[in-house]
Amino acid sequence: MKTFSPAGTVTAEDLGHIHLIGVGGVGMSGLARLFLTRGLPVSGSELREWPSLAGLRALGGTIHMTHEPTNLDGVDTVVYSSAIPADHLEMVEARQRGLRILHRSEALAAAMTGRRTVAVAGTHGKTSTTSMVTMVFQQAGADPSFVIGGEISEVGSGAHHGTGEYFVVEADESDRSFLIYRPFVSIVTNIEADHLNTYGDLANLEATFAEFARLTDPDGFIITCADDPGGQRLAATLRAEGRRVYTYGESAEADLRLTEMASSAQGVRYLAHIDGRPLGEFRMPMPGRHMALNSASAVLAAYLLELPLTAAEAALASFPGVRRRFERKGVADGVLVYDEYAYHPTSMTLALRTLREVAGEGRLLVVFQPYRLYRTRDLQSEIAEALAIADELVLLEVFGPGEQRDPGEGSAALIEAVGLPAERKVFVDSWEAAPTEVARRARPGDVVVTMGAPPISLMGDELLAVLSARTTDPQQGAGTVAGGLAGGSASIGGTVPDTAARNGAAPGVE
Repeated sequence: MKTFSPAGTVTAEDLGHIHLIGVGGVGMSGLARLFLTRGLPVSGSELREWPSLAGLRALGGTIHMTHEPTNLDGVDTVVYSSAIPADHLEMVEARQRGLRILHRSEALAAAMTGRRTVAVAGTHGKTSTTSMVTMVFQQAGADPSFVIGGEISEVGSGAHHGTGEYFVVEADESDRSFLIYRPFVSIVTNIEADHLNTYGDLANLEATFAEFARLTDPDGFIITCADDPGGQRLAATLRAEGRRVYTYGESAEADLRLTEMASSAQGVRYLAHIDGRPLGEFRMPMPGRHMALNSASAVLAAYLLELPLTAAEAALASFPGVRRRFERKGVADGVLVYDEYAYHPTSMTLALRTLREVAGEGRLLVVFQPYRLYRTRDLQSEIAEALAIADELVLLEVFGPGEQRDPGEGSAALIEAVGLPAERKVFVDSWEAAPTEVARRARPGDVVVTMGAPPISLMGDELLAVLSARTTDPQQGAGTVAGGLAGGSASIGGTVPDTAARNGAAPGVE
């Protein structure tokens, strides 16, 4: 099991020239942006021209579109993510040269040195919650530094080097790397069974979240969700140890209680109370109870840190959302297209129920790319139940770089488990077939959502183009679709436009 060095006194400036392998991923590109805005020399390597790379070049970053040993010339520190294997050629070269090699979390911890860290963890909602906390702090004039596992819509960035005392960060539990951080404030949105390839079972996962929370500064505090069973158990454990824990939710036991919540296609609103005292009404321009709960943690953090709640009200009322989290891509030929990162059954269910509100009288079509073979196998019935919320389903093969699929595993098994009539679901065995299939099925008034693994986010523009073409070409979208895969073992992750996962450099991979 990989272990990570705890946060210490090393600063970002101590890292010298920093090179990031797989720099196009959201997490890595955000870290690169943070270093660049601090005036540090940064380079990175990629295999695909991801949208984030243009911004890194504009800030002075050097981007190599190959993986080569010579990319490390003049480099002092090499940064990698958990998606990069130990035998990656640049990792091998870095070891041979004796360069400093840091996991992404270790490099990020160096950037946090000297700041009060607000770390947001949890199975679901981390990115949205981290973004909300960041915007509330910004509205309050705190100018926090931040690194988020996604880009705040309309801002176009998932990282910023601020002048204030706070550093807001999304803390990833998937590989235990969140244990490197030493937060002043820890927020845990929820705890559910996921990443069991790392943890084995839910009990071990919950124990590790408790370990993360115990790393919180004694002068700081921990925030959990009173509506989540895992959050309830965590709060009880930590309070029994004498730690400062505050909760939020609709539960009568919550310290920050939400009442009179109402969600519609236009957004969500609720009243907030703390210890029975009203704090006011909070609104957000996107629907969903889960979005309201996420925002409540930001309100509670602001209250406890004595930031003005008027700033929280204003920030949430204008919250633009996060890319890949309920992101509206556009409308074509009367069809509304969204993109959504959800791949765990709980988050899928919440997202799809919210999209049903948006669809109204129209139908909901889901284009889903499962994320990781082990998750698809272990949670197959739960994922299938979530997908059955859709009116129509177009299913792609599992995305899981480095995993091997045996005959009958993956999406071939998942499509059979989804409880929709055969004519309302289809498994397509190529990326190119999916937009055509959607264009054949979608009608004006429908909502289409691309959902799941990172590559599916690239399909939204293709869908809009194919749907738009229907207005000028009545035959557009007609065609046949393959219904299965050949037998035998295969590498997972082949249904992407190109081989983004070569040499382990798949962007955005957990």
